[in-house]
Amino acid sequence: MKEYTGKNVRNIALIGHASTGKTTFLEACLLATGVINRIGRVEDGNTVSDFDKMEAEKGYSISLSLVPVEYKNTKINFLDTPGVFDFVGEVKSALRAAEAAAIFVDASSGIEVGTEKAWNYCEEMNVPRFFIINKIDKENINLDEVISALKNKFGTAVVTLDDKEALDEAVAATDDELMEKYFEGEGFTEEEFNRGFALGISSGAIVPIMTCSALSGEGIADVLANCVKYVPAASGAVETLEGGELAYGPGSPVAFVFKTIADPFLGKISLAKVIRGEFVPAMNIYNTTAEKDERLGSMFFLRGKTQLDCSKVFSGDIVALGKLQYTQTGDTLCDKANQLKLPPVEFAQPTLFTAIESKPRGDDAKLGIGIGRLKEEDPSFSFERNPETRQSLLGTQGDIQTGVLIAKLKERYGAEAEIIPQKVAYRETIKGTSDVQGRHKKQTGGSGQFGDVFIKFSPSEEEFEFVDETVGGCVPKQFIPAVEKGLRECMEKGPLAGCRCQNIKCVLYYGSYHSVDSDEMSFKIAAALAFKKGLQEAKPCLLEPIMYVEVTVPDDYTGDVMGDMNKRRGRILGMEPLRSGGQKLLAEAPQAELFTYANDLRAMTQARGSFTMRFERYEEVPGQLAQKIIEDHLAEEESGN
Repeated sequence: MKEYTGKNVRNIALIGHASTGKTTFLEACLLATGVINRIGRVEDGNTVSDFDKMEAEKGYSISLSLVPVEYKNTKINFLDTPGVFDFVGEVKSALRAAEAAAIFVDASSGIEVGTEKAWNYCEEMNVPRFFIINKIDKENINLDEVISALKNKFGTAVVTLDDKEALDEAVAATDDELMEKYFEGEGFTEEEFNRGFALGISSGAIVPIMTCSALSGEGIADVLANCVKYVPAASGAVETLEGGELAYGPGSPVAFVFKTIADPFLGKISLAKVIRGEFVPAMNIYNTTAEKDERLGSMFFLRGKTQLDCSKVFSGDIVALGKLQYTQTGDTLCDKANQLKLPPVEFAQPTLFTAIESKPRGDDAKLGIGIGRLKEEDPSFSFERNPETRQSLLGTQGDIQTGVLIAKLKERYGAEAEIIPQKVAYRETIKGTSDVQGRHKKQTGGSGQFGDVFIKFSPSEEEFEFVDETVGGCVPKQFIPAVEKGLRECMEKGPLAGCRCQNIKCVLYYGSYHSVDSDEMSFKIAAALAFKKGLQEAKPCLLEPIMYVEVTVPDDYTGDVMGDMNKRRGRILGMEPLRSGGQKLLAEAPQAELFTYANDLRAMTQARGSFTMRFERYEEVPGQLAQKIIEDHLAEEESGN
């Protein structure tokens, strides 16, 4: 494949609802331009874009893939993205590298949830967009109805390419000179129209509708021609930096890595968009994010999984860089003498957390290596160890992403993981006070052990509070730290359900010792005996984590979501209307009731709802629930698990 300069490069992300034909559209483009001689089918697993074995098996896209198409001396880098909502991270990566997005719509289905989400992603990331209505050859479709729905839903910026009056008006609004000509009744030259149209798309003032049938090939050439004529060229783009902007074009080299492919056979491949200057193989480059030097090894263009020779890549184009040692998704590569850093891809926070463990148990090293490799490829998920529950939590956008990650772990890295019930990090505290003695005496021949302490326990605003009020040396000063240490260690396991304790004040006020048998360990044990007895007498109670939740939901679903939150022992704190329509519900609910909320909210709102969640505080668990938790803990201890 030959090299192209930025003015002849178009970078377009293909986004939209699942099964709208994005992948098949690429097959049609490759067929129309002579790259392939037979169109592949998603169902058969033989398309250029969905080349991963798992994508072929499942019949839908899982990862972003790059498919360049050469048309009329222009290179169009199509970035094919999954339509399944769980893989929104791939969509965000693609939009970060694109000058425009094509939102696909199935002519027989019209506007779907994925259409709305795709539009919102473009709004959020300020990406110009246009619609491609696909499958126009299907029976019993009403194309005019679909077009009308798009205009009604997304506003007056949405125009069809055959509506000359609306197009001229939209083009005129992009430039003062063109506006003047329009009002004077003068027609635009082709150059003026194309320039104004491209400006309109770039600013979001024009959102054109194109139509095609990927399966039959109808309209494919027109879509490609329109992409060349109207979609903003890479050469006119700018990147926003702290304190300024970086224009595409010549200069010291700068590239942004927007996607990493962890190929089990070829190793790590970094997809990078060249922002400024030129990149050539074997050049030295600096990673400002990792603060490491890199040397470019293999450099090639990708079309699906096919590697195409590349001897040089110019500003605006996308290139694949093989086996960079330190580079990850979101990193900036540049000349060390002219350092700068581009903002990373902003991924959505995981909303579904699933507890997993290695199978067989104890094979954690292999699991950790596999997770690390997958994390390189997909930074949108999280993996962390909860120190209190001692569970490993996989954070994703939903069940499908979770299932795919677990399947990849086994298939690629031989690391088998199984899902286990998730535990809540309960805490324990006290509501009352107590005054107890802890006495440890042991005589086993020779030196014995002796420690004796009197401690008052009461609630505290602090996590743990220790006060020494002893006088007269009843407890020697050298043993006071051992008493405190013994109490601190006991805070890790409360008397009710073995949970970490909090908000407890311990006042050591009296004790006794033996001149020969007393030592630090004796007083540590005595403190532990006092702790166990003291908490039992100070009205211990169980606490649960309460989460603060913000739920964004369309008006039609507000009542259902509020009712559901109440069933989860939640409290609605307030509502805020959104400019884009719908409501933001502010609520609090116990974490134990929110483990499946990501899936449940999606089902309740037909995937139109979204939420964020953060830890707020601990509150006492209601009586009956607390008793059940304590009983389960005792049963678990008796069974030895």
